[in-house]
Amino acid sequence: MNLEGRVREVFAPGGLLSHTVQEFKSRDGQTEMAGSIARTIDDGGVLVVEAGTGIGKTFAYLVPVLLSGTRVLLSTATKALQDQLFGRDLPLLIKALGLPLRRALLKGRGSYLCLQRLQAARQQHNIAAYGALRTLAKIESWALLTGTGDLAELPGLDERSPLIALVTSTRDNCLGAQCPQFRNCHVNQARREALAADVVVINHHLFFADLAVRESGMAELLPTVRTVVFDEAHQLNETGVQFLGKQLSTGQLLDLARDLLASGLQHARGLADWQTLSGTVERAARDLRLVVGKPLSGGKLRWVGLAPESLDEAQWQDGLAAVKASCSQALEALSTVGEAAPDLARLCERASGFVERIDYFGAACASESVRWLDVGSQLILVESPLDIAETVRTRLLGSHSEPGSQRCWIFTSATLGEDARLKWFTESCGLTEAEILKVQSPFDYARQAALYVPLHLSRPGAPEHSLQVAQFVAKAAAAIGGRTLVLTTTLRALRTVSEALQRQFTNANSLEVLVQGQQSKRQLMDRFRLGDGGGLAGCVLVASASFWEGFDVPGDALQLLVIDKLPFPPPNDPLVEARSKRLEAERRSVFNDYFIPEAAVALKQGAGRLIRRETDQGVLVVCDTRLAQMGYGRRLLAALPAMKKLGSEEEFAQALAALTRTSTTDSDWS
Repeated sequence: MNLEGRVREVFAPGGLLSHTVQEFKSRDGQTEMAGSIARTIDDGGVLVVEAGTGIGKTFAYLVPVLLSGTRVLLSTATKALQDQLFGRDLPLLIKALGLPLRRALLKGRGSYLCLQRLQAARQQHNIAAYGALRTLAKIESWALLTGTGDLAELPGLDERSPLIALVTSTRDNCLGAQCPQFRNCHVNQARREALAADVVVINHHLFFADLAVRESGMAELLPTVRTVVFDEAHQLNETGVQFLGKQLSTGQLLDLARDLLASGLQHARGLADWQTLSGTVERAARDLRLVVGKPLSGGKLRWVGLAPESLDEAQWQDGLAAVKASCSQALEALSTVGEAAPDLARLCERASGFVERIDYFGAACASESVRWLDVGSQLILVESPLDIAETVRTRLLGSHSEPGSQRCWIFTSATLGEDARLKWFTESCGLTEAEILKVQSPFDYARQAALYVPLHLSRPGAPEHSLQVAQFVAKAAAAIGGRTLVLTTTLRALRTVSEALQRQFTNANSLEVLVQGQQSKRQLMDRFRLGDGGGLAGCVLVASASFWEGFDVPGDALQLLVIDKLPFPPPNDPLVEARSKRLEAERRSVFNDYFIPEAAVALKQGAGRLIRRETDQGVLVVCDTRLAQMGYGRRLLAALPAMKKLGSEEEFAQALAALTRTSTTDSDWS
C-alpha cells in the first residue's frame, strides 16, 4: 500500500487514531489534506494548503510525514508553537503510530542560557539597576539542573525581562569555539541533537536568520532533510524580509560599548583607555539618536537619499561619521590585544562588522530593496527586500531540489489569501507554480457565529471613532459579563479604547480591563482564559499586533470579538510604499491587488479568534461602516466565514442575550 493509502487508513472512522487518541474525531477535510501531503511526499514537489480553522491541520501534516520514513524539518511561527508541537503533538502521534523516531527542538541562540555570559552577569556594573538580582539567582539555581538550557522551561521568567539579554548570547557576542564553555554550550548541544534526529522542530525566525548568515547549523541540516513543512506559513514573507536585508541599531552599538569596557578592563587593563573608547562609542550612538529627536519617536522614516526624510542631511552624515570613527578607534585598540582573550577577539570582529555596515548604509540602497529608519527608544537602520520570492526560488527550491531527490515542500496555514490561487501568499513567496489545496473549516459558522457592523458609529479616521468604539464595547461587554476581546489596528487606538474602558469599569464589582503591554502576553492570555471562573470578575482584553493571531480561547471565555476598523496596511509605511510603487510600475491596481488582499487576510486572521471549537458561539463586531457601505466591502465579507448577518442594534442585543451564559452584570441593552 502506498503512503496515501496508509494515511487514509489511519484517519478513517474506526482507524488507528480513533482508538489511540482520545480527542480525535474523523474529519473529511483533515483526511483530504493528509492524503494530498502524502502524495506530495511520494512524488516530490511543492504543496500549498489553506486549512480552515478546526480542520486539525497539525495532525494532517504530522501523520503523513511521520509515516513517510523521510527525515523531516518542521518550522512554525513562534517559539510557543514550537514548544506545543514538540512537547505535545509530536510525542502523542509518535506513540500512537508506534514509530521509533528521534525528535529534536532547535531555537535561536537567544532562547538558550549562555553559561559564559551567566558567569559574567553578576560583574555587570549596573546589574542592580535592572532590579534583577533575585531573578538572576533563580536563573543560576536553574542552570545547575537544566538539561537543555531553554529559558522557556524556567517558570515565572517574564519574557520582557532585560536580564535575558545579559544571560543569552547573540551572533555578535558569541565566542564560538574559543569560548571556555564551548563543550557544555546549550546551543551547540541543541544543534548536535538536531543533526542526529529524524524530526526537527524549528521556527521561521531561525530558518531565515540562518538562510541569511549560515550560522545556526541549518547549512548542515537542510541538505539531509527530504520533507520540509512550514506551518503558520502566512508569516513567512514578513519574517523573511526581516532577516534577508541589512540592519544596524544604536542598541547594538551601546552593547558594544558596554562589552568593550567590561572585557577591556578584565583582560587588557592598562593597554588602552577602555573607559574613553567605550564612552566615545556610547556617546556617538546616543548623539545619532538625538539627531532624530523626540517628536518622531515610534515611526518609520523613508530613506531614499543620503539621509532619512525630514532629517538634516549634514547632521545625519556627521552622526554616522562619528559612529564610524568611534568604532574604528575601538577596532584599532582591539586589534593590538585581540589575542589576549577570546572576548577581545570577538569584540574586534564586532567593531569591524559595524564599520562595514556603516559604510553600507552610507552608499545607495540596493535595487529591488527599500531602506528606512525605525525610530523608537533606539534607532534601527534597515534595508530590506520587498518580498522573499527570489530567495525562495533560487536559494530554497532551486538549490535543494536536485534531480531525483524528490524533495517535498509543504506550506500551510488557516489563512493564505482570498482567491482560488492564494496569490496573496504564493506571489510574495515565489510559489506561483505550486499545487494549491483549499480545505474549508468544518465549523457551522451560520449557526455558531454572527457578524454585526454598527452603522451608527463614525467612520474610522474621525476623532471620536475610538471613543465611540469604547462606549460600544463597554455596553456590550457589560451585557454578557465580560468575555470580550477588542482588537485594534493601531497602538493609538489601543490606548484610547483601553483608557476609556478603564475609566468606565472602576468599581470593585465591575469588569476587569486587561491591556496589552501592561502585563506579559502569557499573563494576559492566562487571565483572559480564566474568564469569570473561581470568583474572578469577567474581563475585557484590549490588544493589538500579535493578538490578531495565535491566540486560542476555546469555550465561552471569549464570545464577543470587536475589531475597531478594517486592517488595511499603513499607506505611509516605507515597505508598503515600495511595494505599491512596484505594482504601479507593473500597471496593476495597488488598491485591488495589494491593499484589499492584505486587509482580507488580516481580517480573516483576527476573526479567527472567535470560533475555535464545534461548540463555541459568539458575535464578531467590525466597527467600520465601510464594510457594509463600500463596494469593496463585499470582497472583504467574502473572505470571512459565512456567519449570520445582524442588521440592527436590536438583533445584536438579541444575539448577545442568546449566548451561552447570562450576564451577572447590570446591562442597559433593551
